[in-house]
Amino acid sequence: MQNENIRLEDLLSKTKSVQSDVGNINSVAIIGAGVMGQGIAHTIAAAGMDVLIIEKDAEHLQKSKEDLAESIDREIKRWAMTKSEKKSILGRIKWELSLNSVNEYDLIIEAVDEDFNLKQLIFMELDSIAKKDTIFVSNTSTLSLTKLAETTSRPEKMIGMHFLHPVPKIPMVELVKCLHTSNRTVELVKAFAAKIGKTPVEVYEYPGFVTTRAIVPLLNEAMYILLEGVATAPDIDTAMRLGYNFQYGPLEMADMMGLDEVLAWMETLWKTLGEPRYRACPILRKLVRERKLGKKTGEGFYKYDENGKIIPEIIVA
Repeated sequence: MQNENIRLEDLLSKTKSVQSDVGNINSVAIIGAGVMGQGIAHTIAAAGMDVLIIEKDAEHLQKSKEDLAESIDREIKRWAMTKSEKKSILGRIKWELSLNSVNEYDLIIEAVDEDFNLKQLIFMELDSIAKKDTIFVSNTSTLSLTKLAETTSRPEKMIGMHFLHPVPKIPMVELVKCLHTSNRTVELVKAFAAKIGKTPVEVYEYPGFVTTRAIVPLLNEAMYILLEGVATAPDIDTAMRLGYNFQYGPLEMADMMGLDEVLAWMETLWKTLGEPRYRACPILRKLVRERKLGKKTGEGFYKYDENGKIIPEIIVA
């Protein structure tokens, strides 16, 4: 039999090969510098790796730079980080406007809005620019990685890394395998996740994966409780924080995630799964129409001051 010729030395050699490849993932490009892109960049740079962030225009790029610096400054005030660590992290991050800058990076993470057409166009463009052995990663919460992978010439190198907000503080990441993802890609990205301090949880492609699919009905139900006048937003959040030992209440959590993002997740899950628990609460749609998107705009279910702290005033009518 052919298996009789396999030696332990051969297996060890393969293991060393994978470890060697992982060691070469020392540069990561991130497409999109919103809240998630900033958090991912912060995490990777803090792990000692070089990061390139690509934004769509100079105005958004400058705003993202300032937001990331302010976020780290808040950690310094809490004694969670030093000024020298801030300097080290920001020194490892480069900022650019052109996708052509990614041509020498080992790993590319897409972290733009939950818009399939936009993501598809980005990966099609990246496919013609990036090195042939570069791994493509999407931070999508609900969209099909298989369809995204099929727009490239390297579907076996496409994988999902679903980070949760706030990225530097959440110790896990969902590793999402699509139909084409090779075992080698999975192993390389698992090792990369460990290298940046995250515990990878392997899941297969399915709308919402684990974390989004489980949390969305909770957020939605809390919104209906508010809409029906059962309790105020602060009381709903206090009940859930103290009753179930949550770090954040569901409405505060939604504000942190971005209400437009939460609505996009619900609409995708409602469309793909057709289950009533994913039908977005009218109060969420109202806030998004009014561009009260949560913490990032200063208003959502709560009002926030310039430091991102809740002002004790309920916004929702």
